[in-house]
Amino acid sequence: MKPIFYLLALALLLLPGLSCTSPATGPGETLLDKGRQPQLAVDAAGVTRVVYGLDDEIFCATSTDNGLTFSEPELVGTVPDLLTGMAMGPQVASSANYTVVTAIDKKGNIHSYSLKHADGKWVKAAAVNDVPGVAAEGLMSIASDANDTFYALWLDVRNNKKNKIVLASKSGPAAAWSANRVIYESPDSTVCECCKPTIVVKDKQVNLMFRNWLQGSRDFYVTSSSDGGKTFSEPVKLGQGTWKVEGCPMDGGGLMLDESNQVHTAWQRDGHIYYAQPGKTEVEVGEGRNCRISGGEYPVIAWKDDKALKVKFLNSENIQTIGEGSYIETMEMPDKTTLCVWENDKKLYYKKISNPALTVGTEAAAAL
Repeated sequence: MKPIFYLLALALLLLPGLSCTSPATGPGETLLDKGRQPQLAVDAAGVTRVVYGLDDEIFCATSTDNGLTFSEPELVGTVPDLLTGMAMGPQVASSANYTVVTAIDKKGNIHSYSLKHADGKWVKAAAVNDVPGVAAEGLMSIASDANDTFYALWLDVRNNKKNKIVLASKSGPAAAWSANRVIYESPDSTVCECCKPTIVVKDKQVNLMFRNWLQGSRDFYVTSSSDGGKTFSEPVKLGQGTWKVEGCPMDGGGLMLDESNQVHTAWQRDGHIYYAQPGKTEVEVGEGRNCRISGGEYPVIAWKDDKALKVKFLNSENIQTIGEGSYIETMEMPDKTTLCVWENDKKLYYKKISNPALTVGTEAAAAL
């Protein structure tokens, strides 16, 4: 019986379409691969991609079943002295026809790679920064609209070696990025030096969030464009409180647009996690750092509280502990579940979760 069992097991493993990832290692979690700083993107066809760094290499794992299983990771490219850790690492965004990955090396140069969905081949594209070595902090974000326009946002030290907010863009088929534009420069000489800026895009609406440094306070600000990034509004501070702190918090926040094009943010101040919309009072969510916010119809906030990685949906009072680790990203899947991917001891794990408020409603309806 044993040989038959082994042959059956081998046959099942070789069936096409089965996941190449490892079996679950905890309650509902699955080991994806060795790696650091995962980032997520879902394209217009519902294909999910997880991009991450490992030493000097960048990898991408793909899911076509709403994050239930992933393909064997494929090599995107190699960047000597690739930066990872502390929200650094490769970034990814997907549009209708393309996926773009950016990555920063220790010299402060931003590399980019492009995948045309029709042929499935990763190719090295042009550098994003048009002045060498200006992305020295290694902190950036990218986003795309549905029409294959990509935007890159980063901390940049050009001209005076002080960090400022700089933006570039490109169309999907284009090899080169646009001329870099300084969107914001603090009148107190620099924005916060070690906090990742964030960008989200929908149609012509481009929204940016960054931690500023004004009069000794390191608070988050947002600015928006309604013309595809040609012009931006005056940056507006988030929340009513302020945080005067000596030294950089080394903690960016999260930014998202819901299905009604409303801006939602999450960020950390003095060890507390807050949720806020522009012009409204912030609401404390919990304690911790390194928070993110994602979603569309059902926004969810994720953060790190010591070793515990936690999530909270905005329409639920429940806080879920997903696992343990140092960094977490989330994204709403086409089936309205949420995919969580995180780093723990230089290994990546993933887990799908449902909105508790929706689950309770579904169970109650089924009981009638």
